[in-house]
Amino acid sequence: VHPGYGFLSENAAFAAACAEAGVPVVPGRDDPAMTDADLVEAAAQIGYPVLLKPSAGGGGKGMRVATDAARLQAEIAGARREAAAAFGDDTLFVERFVDRPRHLEVQVLADAHGTTVHLGERECSLQRRHQKVVEEAPSVLLSSAMRDRIGAAAVATAASVGYVGAGTVEFLVAAANPEEFFFLEMNTRLQVEHPVTEMVTGIDLVAEQLRLAAGEPLSYTQADIRLTGHAVEARVYAEDAARGFLPTGGRVLRLEEPSGAGVRVDSGLRLGTTVGSTYDPMLAKIIAYGPDRDTALDRLDRALARTCVLGVTTNIGFLRALLDHPDTRAGRLDTGLIERDLDDLVAAAPGAADLPAVYALARLLELTPDTPFVDPWDVPSGWRPGEHSSLHWTITAAGLGGPVEVGVRGTPADALVAVDGGEPIPAAVEWAEASPGAGTTAGTGAGPGGSVGRLSAGSELVVTLAGRTRRWRAVADGATLWLGADGAAWPVSEHRRLTAAAVKAGGEARTPMPGTVIAVHAAAGDEVAVGAPLVVVEAMKMEHTVGAPVAGVVKDVLVGIGEQVTLDAVLAVVDPAPAES
Repeated sequence: VHPGYGFLSENAAFAAACAEAGVPVVPGRDDPAMTDADLVEAAAQIGYPVLLKPSAGGGGKGMRVATDAARLQAEIAGARREAAAAFGDDTLFVERFVDRPRHLEVQVLADAHGTTVHLGERECSLQRRHQKVVEEAPSVLLSSAMRDRIGAAAVATAASVGYVGAGTVEFLVAAANPEEFFFLEMNTRLQVEHPVTEMVTGIDLVAEQLRLAAGEPLSYTQADIRLTGHAVEARVYAEDAARGFLPTGGRVLRLEEPSGAGVRVDSGLRLGTTVGSTYDPMLAKIIAYGPDRDTALDRLDRALARTCVLGVTTNIGFLRALLDHPDTRAGRLDTGLIERDLDDLVAAAPGAADLPAVYALARLLELTPDTPFVDPWDVPSGWRPGEHSSLHWTITAAGLGGPVEVGVRGTPADALVAVDGGEPIPAAVEWAEASPGAGTTAGTGAGPGGSVGRLSAGSELVVTLAGRTRRWRAVADGATLWLGADGAAWPVSEHRRLTAAAVKAGGEARTPMPGTVIAVHAAAGDEVAVGAPLVVVEAMKMEHTVGAPVAGVVKDVLVGIGEQVTLDAVLAVVDPAPAES
């Protein structure tokens, strides 16, 4: 998808000043008084595909791509609605959409005494939903000569309006032709990804921003600035990559953040933090530095593997898969990479294949008495004359593809686990000492099945399956058991078998994310087709349209505009149309 913000998103006068200074800009129209009809006319003149961008803000919110005139009106309506909700202003600009671009931005510092310098570029091409996911400095795309050119353009941009302070000038660069670049916008502030520039230049940008605001001159010239080594940042979001990056939420029940040589963590998380749906889903930034790009990528991957967030579904597993993608490793980046390879990236994230066995072993360990004197009859080993019996559960979790039955028999030190009737696998499990710096909070009550014990308080497990040993974090939250390993985490629950009445009520339209209802498109009595839009839910500045699960007649709409809804809440009910005989 197209990268980020608009070259006109700050104001038209600024864009005009940049063009007059000789900085190339993307063709577009910037009249803030444009009506829908004006936008349609401008798009025809610019040429499709076009990108609609809100005037009042950035971050990709409200941005829509129209590939042809037939889609333009619907995209204009959606873009205006999102812009109004996010910024209180539905003014839109329009510009040419550049296919497979790379998104580079240049950090600048300008004092009040006429000196402006740049601190090199950051590569921000790895994006989803027009928002950055992984950033790095410097970019592998640029030669030294090209770096000087784009840096000079950034300095000219800031100087063209007499800018003073720390800022970022953003450019669109043609991946196939790095010599061609276009000005996107200037952000008159520090960016989320500023740490990667700090790590390769050794300059504290926050301190510099304060000095510049105080009127102090820069203490160095352009010739004094050197880029040393490589730094990469990954943004940890409260979102589910496997469900189209839908926002998530919850309470942080366990938190471990990495440390070590070359690793920096900027985090907004605390143990017990409740992540709601009101704000942006970014939770933390994990940054790694190395003498070269491969080292920085390796360090970042290991840092993500040591990160544990239980209680809130995050994108950490997805981030590790993205860092390991062949194109990421080779530096063949563009803003559409994630969307093109999303299915493979989700599949490549640390898998959930061991979840059923780990769940069963954790339950077995929780049920086994942990006292100096144990009555053998209290041990749930399944012992009986002849073939021993098993404990059975049917569970659900993201990544399993549906309910899975798992059985375990024996003792924690010597168990056999069978998944969906498969061959029993030798296994063992034991409690582990908590990792240094690990933290947990108690769950909200009983653990799975009503038991109260170490899982409810949060624990670590050492699990051996078929000779492979892996360390897992676990904490129970009511009837849900959160399990995490190697950065990834999953909520696992016992499957609720549907009653006949529940099966009949297959027309329930449920929200896949918590949030606020911002539009209702149906009323009781309406005839709807499968997928027809019923309700629009907004969370963390992202809209999601909930469609009709079946064709039929709307029986009831249970929510109104402005209402807060929780994950999986029923928004509307559709009576299925009678089956044709």
